[in-house]
Amino acid sequence: MPAPDSRFGQDQPAATTLREAQQAIDTVERPVPPTPARSGPSRGRQLLSWITTATLSRAVSALVPLALIPVTLSHLGAELYGLWTAVIAVTAMMAFADLGVGLGLMTRLAPLRASADVDTARRYISSAYAVVSAGVLFLCGLLWLFAGVIPWSLVFNASGPAARDGRIVALICLTAALLNIPLYLVYRVQYAYHQVVASNAWQATASVAALLVALGAVLANLPPIAVIAAVAACPPVVNVINTLWTYGWSLPQLTPRLRYVEQRTVRDLLHLGGLFFLTTLVMTLADNADPLVIAHVLGLASVTAYAVPAKLLTQLGPLVMLVNQPLWPMYGEALARGDVSWIRRAVRRMTAISVLIALLPSTFLVLFGDRILAAWLPVPAGSRSLLLGLACWWITMAAISPRFMVQNAAGFLRPQLLGYSLYLPLSVLGKLYGAHRFGISAMPYIGVAVYALTVAPAAVYGYRRVLSAQSTTAAAVPNTLVGTSPTDIKGVT
Repeated sequence: MPAPDSRFGQDQPAATTLREAQQAIDTVERPVPPTPARSGPSRGRQLLSWITTATLSRAVSALVPLALIPVTLSHLGAELYGLWTAVIAVTAMMAFADLGVGLGLMTRLAPLRASADVDTARRYISSAYAVVSAGVLFLCGLLWLFAGVIPWSLVFNASGPAARDGRIVALICLTAALLNIPLYLVYRVQYAYHQVVASNAWQATASVAALLVALGAVLANLPPIAVIAAVAACPPVVNVINTLWTYGWSLPQLTPRLRYVEQRTVRDLLHLGGLFFLTTLVMTLADNADPLVIAHVLGLASVTAYAVPAKLLTQLGPLVMLVNQPLWPMYGEALARGDVSWIRRAVRRMTAISVLIALLPSTFLVLFGDRILAAWLPVPAGSRSLLLGLACWWITMAAISPRFMVQNAAGFLRPQLLGYSLYLPLSVLGKLYGAHRFGISAMPYIGVAVYALTVAPAAVYGYRRVLSAQSTTAAAVPNTLVGTSPTDIKGVT
């Protein structure tokens, strides 16, 4: 018979014996967490490669539509090309159709990669595909069910041959866009699992494929509808190939299966995705309200004077997002590992980088933009004071963006949702008054002032709350987030 453990001998007090017994049980049940990842040069090099490939991919995605214009316009004709462009504008609005599940999935997967929890990750991926696919099939059914009664010619103000083709063009493009929504989830998985270079390469491939297919269809003298269908099919087809490559070769351990779908995970994704959906919706409404305000107060002619310089400076937004989005999964993993000090350093650096990215081109446009616009456009558009206000707006957005990225990584969205919910009505009221009293140049300045009073404090509060909650938890149980389920982290929301 083995000798008894001396720690539990009869000479020990009962309370001490029970306490030590519980500690022994906890030691057995709690796995030893892995060593937190270090923020060495490899992390910086990895981020640099992500940003570089993302920049190239974005450049390709921006240039391909420009290259498609001369190829397709002459073949389709002005009316049919205009109809196609209008339908594409509608498909762009379908980014909301996944109800934010894709962003929620990326948030949940980051800590799971850090803890190497493949089983939970596979359940989240499978559940995401199931809920988004079900929603898309439902929308496709409604589209085809009511396609015969929708007055497409009135919707797109089409006349002549374009009115006759309105229904088929809409069905082709809208169906392809809907089917592409669940297929796009593979990019969220690739980002979360640091397959960013591959993700960017596949997205660039989809753009190049659309150009090559259009060229081939036009050279083959296919009917215009066939050309549109071929171009519309390119993104879903490339994403199907990407999905097969990712789950068949790159990340086979994460292959989604119907048997891994679970109700609790679906509820969590819909809850978090709903917050992302509402936040993005409010942000979109707030960021696009200016032309409507100007049209209502000053007339459509003033909209042109505002919209042209605003469109030039709006390009700073994707640039700032391009730099910060790769940090999303990195922040998620750092939170899971308790690496708060790295997050603080990264946020400080990314704030400086983001502001610099916005500052340099905006400074050039403030100094020379009015002359460029005067020489380029046949009508007056913009002034130096307007350009300065727009530059201040985008620099402010750039400074806040890294803090929001940390909150996105933690799934803590209520502060920014509250901030933008306050910003939307207050900024619209302020801009209505400012446009009437001071003209269009006052619009961005009012936006910056209201943003500083509503969204900026929410961003700082949410950022500090996330880091404070993580620091408190880590102090109580070191690295306790490692090896836990994302639903356990959800308490911070």
